Amino acid sequence: MDYDASFTEQLDALRREGRYREFIELEREAGRFPHVLRHHVLRHHGDALSPAMVWCSNDYLGMGQHPAVIAAMRSALERCGAGAGGTRNISGTSHLHVALEHELADLHGTEAALLFNSGYMSNWATLSTLAARLPGCVVVCDQLIHASMIEGVRHSRAEKHIFRHNDPADLARILAAIAPERPRLVVFESVYSMDGDIAPIAEICDVAERYGALTYLDEVHAVGMYGPRGGGISERDGQARRLGVIEGTLAKAFGVMGGYIAGSAALCDFVRSFASGFIFTTALPPVLAAGAIAAIRHLKTSNVERETQRARVALLRRLLDAAGLPHLRNPSHIVPVMVGDAARCKAISDRLLEEHGMYVQPINYPTVARGTERLRFTPGPRHSEADIAGLVQALSSVWDELGLRRAA
Repeated sequence: MDYDASFTEQLDALRREGRYREFIELEREAGRFPHVLRHHVLRHHGDALSPAMVWCSNDYLGMGQHPAVIAAMRSALERCGAGAGGTRNISGTSHLHVALEHELADLHGTEAALLFNSGYMSNWATLSTLAARLPGCVVVCDQLIHASMIEGVRHSRAEKHIFRHNDPADLARILAAIAPERPRLVVFESVYSMDGDIAPIAEICDVAERYGALTYLDEVHAVGMYGPRGGGISERDGQARRLGVIEGTLAKAFGVMGGYIAGSAALCDFVRSFASGFIFTTALPPVLAAGAIAAIRHLKTSNVERETQRARVALLRRLLDAAGLPHLRNPSHIVPVMVGDAARCKAISDRLLEEHGMYVQPINYPTVARGTERLRFTPGPRHSEADIAGLVQALSSVWDELGLRRAA
């Protein structure tokens, strides 16, 4: 078999559909984000640098640039060096790892927390462990959960059911049909990253409690962003104490890297002791833990970043409405501008970058359903009002160049 020919054939199919993912080479400049430098090749002129502005970063509050975070990481690097030195059980547990877990447990009001190298790993390892090791466990998932959660459930080989998105009544219907003696795990998210809608956490907890189910809430797009101390939607809505597991990330609003779970001491110890994805991987470098601690502590007491970010989102939506550019309504910080075609979505992204120096990544199938292709904007506190006005003006111009329809 010609393996490379098979690879190339399938990659060419992606290109024909407009779904081939191009990685734009960007260089973040400390203190200047969302301004970045773009590395690219100019025909006949070799490598080149040009300025660009990022409009789709998950560093929602710009904490990756915050002076307190950078200072904490610089200090930790000087004290601890670069790496962790091993897995957590073989020379890799740093005092900073332990301090970060205490900080996270305090953030969510739980007995304990457990640190992972990424949000993907925390979902995959925790869900695969819980569902596999609770005898006879049945997992009931919202239909739009993240790929990391899907993979964790799949790896567990537990029985799985899917309830309609954000529909507590459908969840109740499924739970009622499961034998009462079987463990049940309800898996859902707070903020869904593509549509930006928010789960009815209280209602889902009501149903789960009625049927004795353990709840697992992914708050990766909400931690740092919502609640008086940045504890997420569950904190904002006063529901954190009702959840069995709160999962989050350090790589979005907190601006660094890593994932975690928060819950009871017994549950966290159980995952620590049985999850291969935790046990057999080198620990997160202490320097990253130090940065995360600084970001969490800052956002526990500062609302300036959250308030400014919300003002920028509101302004972007008003200007999109005034320009007749279709965007999906939701109550979160995510602004999806709906295109509905993969090739056109990529064409808009390309023109915004090449002609206007504005970077936003097209979101196509399989991340979203075919026919719902979109540009996903995440304006932050470091975007100025003038930046947002310039973005909408550029987007409006490209929209007309491609002959796309305006919203009513």
